[in-house]
Amino acid sequence: MSESILKKEEKIALELRALYAKYGYLPYKMSKFEEYDLYASNKDFLTGDRVITFNDTDGKLLALKPDVTLSIIKNDVAAGDTRKVYYNENVYRISGETKQFKELMQVGLERIGEMGIYEVYEAVYLAAASLAQISKNFVLDISHLGVLSALMDEWIGIKRDPAFEKAAMECLAEKNAHGLMAVCEKYGVVKAGQEMLLAVVGAYGKMQVALAKIEPYCKGKAARPFARLQTLFSMLEKTEYAENIRLDFSVVNNRNYYDNILFKGFIEGVSESVLSGGRYDKLMERLGKKTGAIGFAVYLDLLEGFNEDKRLLDVDVMVLYDDKTDVETIVKAVNETVQAGKSVSAQKTLSGVRYQTLLDIRGCV
Repeated sequence: MSESILKKEEKIALELRALYAKYGYLPYKMSKFEEYDLYASNKDFLTGDRVITFNDTDGKLLALKPDVTLSIIKNDVAAGDTRKVYYNENVYRISGETKQFKELMQVGLERIGEMGIYEVYEAVYLAAASLAQISKNFVLDISHLGVLSALMDEWIGIKRDPAFEKAAMECLAEKNAHGLMAVCEKYGVVKAGQEMLLAVVGAYGKMQVALAKIEPYCKGKAARPFARLQTLFSMLEKTEYAENIRLDFSVVNNRNYYDNILFKGFIEGVSESVLSGGRYDKLMERLGKKTGAIGFAVYLDLLEGFNEDKRLLDVDVMVLYDDKTDVETIVKAVNETVQAGKSVSAQKTLSGVRYQTLLDIRGCV
């Protein structure tokens, strides 16, 4: 890593730590090592399931920590305790590019305790503020597994089937409407359930506009979590980051740990999400802690090369579309970009391409 990149990462880390301190979050420092059993019993919570292990002098199996949240919960949260902490830690994971273990720098926060609407709002607001510290061109995508789970309970018209839910979630994550309908046909989902799922896939964009697309379906079990999501969005719309926040049900995570708000953050020029977080009450319960929790992490390693010379980019413009986007709209966007003298790539995902500007036309008909 070059000196200039290191200085940039350090500067961002310092700015984020100062931001969190202003809101009453206290610094937290932990050991590099943790008992392997903690990660072995929660592998599906981790990003990847391979962990670097070694034997301690007493023979106990230890691991270089691949995750910060699990360590904080295990070591620093007593029953009924309320904690607001931030951290600047390195974790050890498999590199997506080299497939080798890599030391990765993270900055993040965790809030543990009673979880009302303000506590959730503060965490989401600080996630948006964190992205704004890195770049003014960012998007924070928000999903809600409580709403999604209740909608599936109410509308799909079939007995709960883990195989169906796994396949449906994969299609939602990809915004694959055609694939989702094929899954529905395979498992016998009723017509009303199919229509609901199509509405969910298409519910992307500005907060209240996107909510309106699923509101007709949010009755019964879904009414309460939907109302809470509406309240949260009403609060966020009054902030300086309102134009950067979107509803996006393609943000999904393991339902064994999450059942509420989830969010991911993106900045222009970086193909992966640089921030990820959400409520993980189920994880707390699984680890024997009967309380609420929310948090997020900023992945500073993904900022390597951010704002470097434009020649290192793959294309000037990334055109992001989905199955609902009209083909003529895609062609027009690509042609106009080329005619303007810029290089362009039109894709359904952001993966693997370095770009200067994102043109999001998902859902445009």
